[in-house]
Amino acid sequence: MAPSKPSSSAGKPAGKPAAKPAAQPTPKSVSKATSKPAGKGAGQRSGTAKGKAAADAPAERVVAENRRARHDYEILDNLECGIALVGSEVKSLRSGRMSLDEAYGRVDGREVWLIGCDIPEYEKANQLNHVPKRPRKLLLHRREIDRFAARALEKGLTLVPLKMYFKDGRVKVLMGIGRGRQAHDKRQKLKAETARRDIEVALRGRSTGRGRSRDE
Repeated sequence: MAPSKPSSSAGKPAGKPAAKPAAQPTPKSVSKATSKPAGKGAGQRSGTAKGKAAADAPAERVVAENRRARHDYEILDNLECGIALVGSEVKSLRSGRMSLDEAYGRVDGREVWLIGCDIPEYEKANQLNHVPKRPRKLLLHRREIDRFAARALEKGLTLVPLKMYFKDGRVKVLMGIGRGRQAHDKRQKLKAETARRDIEVALRGRSTGRGRSRDE
């Protein structure tokens, strides 16, 4: 019996192991930060800070101001309050219709009410409309009520609304504690305001004259 031939692979030397593929370089992450241009350091940072502060400031839209209050009263203190309103009142305020000329604040126990504020009816509310001059509750914390009540009960002091406005979509009232002015105080205040306006007009006239002379 002839001996079996050895396998062809048996006599061959073992092949070299396959070379490992070269490691690919790991791509470096690209930083999102961009280099700041030279020469703008502090000015650019201050401008950015101011812009951010303006963006963070709550949006405010004044509906009405009580100019008569500052003429008739010396305002000693003021406080921002919320106010309880119905839907038709809010819609009427959004159209800019209301008056604070005859309004005042009244402390009733542990509550503060706004009396005499005139918010006209909303035309599209139909039967669900509100009473224009109904008393409206002001929304305050208890400690604020105590502080305001204590000062409002002092002799000669009155709670007066200074303005009503929208702040971040909510209606707010700025209430002031005022001391009634005497007739001569009102005259002095009127004279001071008239003098201030005359000075402002004169300064504007000077600045306009200087601008024209430069153009010539």
